[in-house]
Amino acid sequence: MSKSNYQSLAIIDNKILIIRGQKVMLDKDIADLYNIATRELNKAVSRNRARFPLDFMFQLTKNEFENLKFQFGTSSWGGTRKLPYAFTEQGVAMLSSVLRSGRAVQVNVQIMESRYAG
Repeated sequence: MSKSNYQSLAIIDNKILIIRGQKVMLDKDIADLYNIATRELNKAVSRNRARFPLDFMFQLTKNEFENLKFQFGTSSWGGTRKLPYAFTEQGVAMLSSVLRSGRAVQVNVQIMESRYAG
């Protein structure tokens, strides 16, 4: 594996959180990796809601979100108006079917190679 692949996996690993006892990634972090706006990602999900049952994705509670902001500092959350969505490994895999760009496929492969799988 090349040095850049290790760096990519390290970036992804840092975005995987444990919430409700599950490994998840937040919508804003996934959108950043896909190089799209969070609202675009969430729009694609809402158009395909049946593909994302609760064991694939859930919305954080206000308390969970406040705890994350406390852990990571409020500056990284910008002007977040809505509570973020958290995607499990299955949810991230499903994203590749609703976001049909080459970048989405490439990023999903990297995510699946990360510690999500381990």
